[in-house]
Order: sequence, then C-alpha cells, then structure tokens
Amino acid sequence: MKIIIYGATEVGCLLATEFFEDHDITIIDKEENRTDEFNKLDIRFIQGNASSIEVLNSADIKNAEVFIACTSIDEANIVACLTAKKISGIRTICFVSREEYKKTLRWGKGDENLCDFFIDYIIWPEELLTQEIFRIVTVAQALDVENFADDRARLLEYKVNENLPIVNKKIKDCNFTKDTLIVGITRNGSLFIPNGETVLKADDKLIFMGTSHSLDILAGTFFHEKEYVKSAAIIGGGNVGLMLAKSLETMKIKTKIIEKDYDRCLLLSQELSNTLVINGDGTNLKILDEEDIGSSDVVISVTNNDERNLLCSLLAKQLGVKRVITRVAKVLNIPLFEKVGIDIAVSPKTSAINEVKNDLAENDVDILATVEQGQGEVLELIVTKDFAGKKIMELKFPAHAIIGILQRKKNVVIPKGDTELKENDIMIIFTTAENAQVLKEYFKAG
Repeated sequence: MKIIIYGATEVGCLLATEFFEDHDITIIDKEENRTDEFNKLDIRFIQGNASSIEVLNSADIKNAEVFIACTSIDEANIVACLTAKKISGIRTICFVSREEYKKTLRWGKGDENLCDFFIDYIIWPEELLTQEIFRIVTVAQALDVENFADDRARLLEYKVNENLPIVNKKIKDCNFTKDTLIVGITRNGSLFIPNGETVLKADDKLIFMGTSHSLDILAGTFFHEKEYVKSAAIIGGGNVGLMLAKSLETMKIKTKIIEKDYDRCLLLSQELSNTLVINGDGTNLKILDEEDIGSSDVVISVTNNDERNLLCSLLAKQLGVKRVITRVAKVLNIPLFEKVGIDIAVSPKTSAINEVKNDLAENDVDILATVEQGQGEVLELIVTKDFAGKKIMELKFPAHAIIGILQRKKNVVIPKGDTELKENDIMIIFTTAENAQVLKEYFKAG
C-alpha cells in the first residue's frame, strides 16, 4: 500500500516507523522538520506544503491509497486532506486537536451535507486517550482493558505482585476461572505467547481474554477482592480532564479535579454537576495532602506537561495512592515513567497510532486492539469453509498465537483444543505484532 503522510512530527515518525517495512511511505513537510529518525527509515521525503496540488502530484497522490495529515496545525491538516480528496479521491485521515473540528467535520454516509469533498476519518487523540483511561479506571487494578463482542467478552491485563499465590506456578496449575484464557505475558519489557507449562513470575504482566462475567470472577479471586473504584482524583482540567470527569460522573464515581487556572475552574464548575473542582497546583504536596488525595482509589494526572505529570504522580504515590495513571506526551517516556513507579502511563499519540492501524487493516481482517505499546495485537478473522469442521488443536499455526474468543452468531465461546470451528465463526486471536501478518495470510490461504 502506498501511504502519504503530511507532517514530520513525532506522530508522523511513529506512523512511518510502524508502516515502512510493509508499505511504500512518503513524508511531506519542510526540510527543517526532517529529523535523524526519518533518515533511518527507508522512506521518501518531499519538501513542501501538502496543501499544494503541485506538491501532492510530486508525491504521486493519484497512485496512493491513503493520505494522513498529522502536522501540529489543525487548519493545515484539514486543507491538505480536502485538497488530496478533491484531486484524487484518496482515503484521508486527519488529525485535529480541537473538539469543534471533530464535530464539524464528522459526517456520516447518509449525511445530507456529504459530497465528494470531505474527510474520511477525523482523529482527535485526546478523545481516544480519554476513552482508554476510562476503560482502565472502571476495572480495579487492571493495566489495560479492551471490550469485544458488544461487551460480552474482554481483554484484561494485570501485574503479578510478589505475594500472589500464582507466583512460581505453572499456568496449568493455577486453576484460573473457567471461560478465561491467559493469552500473553510481558516479562522484562518483552511480550510472548505462553503455554500451560509456562511458569509465572513476580512482576509479569498477564493478559487474559474471556467472557466479561468470568473475568470479573478472575479479578476478584486473584487480583483484588470485591474492589470497586469508588473515588478518583484528576490533576489537570484540560480537555481530557473534563471529558474524563464527565464519564466518571455517569458511573457515580466520587470525583475531584485539581486545576491551576482559575478561569478554567469556573468553566469546569459549569460543565460538571457532581465533581468537586479545586483551584490549585497539583505539584503542591500541601494542597494534595489537604484535599486528602491519598484516600482516592485512583489518581489520574493529565496535564499537558510530562514533567508536571510525573511529579504529580510521584507525590500521589508518596501520599499512599495505590493506583496512578499518568498522561505522557512523548511516547519514548512511557517505559521511563513505569520504571520509576508509575502504575500506568498512557499517551494520546499511542492511542491515535493504534486507531490508524485499525483503520488501515484489510477489509476482512480487523485489528481490534493493540497492547504493550504495539507489541501485541488482537485480530478478528472469519472462519472460511476451508477451516470449518476443524478442531483448534488440529490447526497448524505458522506462528505463536491463541484464539481467545469465538463469536458464533449471538453466542460467545471461549474455545478449547477440541472446540470445532464452524463457517462464519468470528475468531478473536491474540498474537505478537511481528507474527500478525503471517497469521492473516494463513487464514486467507486456507
């Protein structure tokens, strides 16, 4: 696939790095924005502004399949996407940083305003980040949460504390809840697919898939006892803080939000009906202590500054908060944040990259989710007649993978080795990112 990316930004670099091995990538931007990271990739770089028809033609826009605009200027992204769509009809993906653009440019297929001059997909990274944080917050102690099959099945990720009874046990001896499968383990930063003989270690991150009910039982049995998030504190009242507080209000979670800017606090007070708005500096230990932040079930620091978020999060940990979620602007900082004790570090850029990967997936293969900074992928594939009637134990996978969930009409099945596949079953498969393409080809070839 030929992909044109407008914007030599960190997002542009992450996208190019993600796709250049399997696709033809062209970057458009000013030469001064070209960094050494781009020079390490086998890509084409064109100097100029993608709003120019001449520049787009020099990038061979008419023979490309996808155009992605991800500069730091919303208006430049919008104009470039509209220009690309007008001259070639190419699929366009536009990054924006403001809610009003997301609302204005989001047209449905049946919208009366839709013509041949539109943008296919608008990505607002802060919205995606808010959704990700909300999923994590509402499942106590989970590092990651993904929902499938209309919320009847889930993926949950938990960290193994050294005092858990499953430490140093083989998976087959752990007696995990029925209708759950452990599909992945991250150990020392590397993800792998386990089997029944795999011995669990302290600090492992375990990735489970199963029915929502069975995973609730698993969580209560092994990782927390009847623990629900009842209170949350948010540091930072920007877009993410506001949207997150609104979502938490719908769950009747007792929420307080700390914001440094007084005028912003007034706006927050008008927008939020059941959230305590505190005008103060989240890096001030005295304020955090006075507001009893340490008693919160979870603290989420979502200011637009990495250093401030890190400091706020470490202060919250010092006050005794068991679970801290921190926003990270620079993706490379995520492992560093986790090393110094932050429970969960999340980035709007990572959320957006995952969304683009999902959008670019082939029509018959949908990437439902990615985990561990893209090391693992959850694929959705349909069972063809070539595989119908085969038992899962009879499949000769070309790479390590686990079928975690089967959707059979309206039913959700957590398969075993002797489970027989039926035509048109939807398989939800967990594998490593490096093996995803091989598995797609295997199920295509039959």
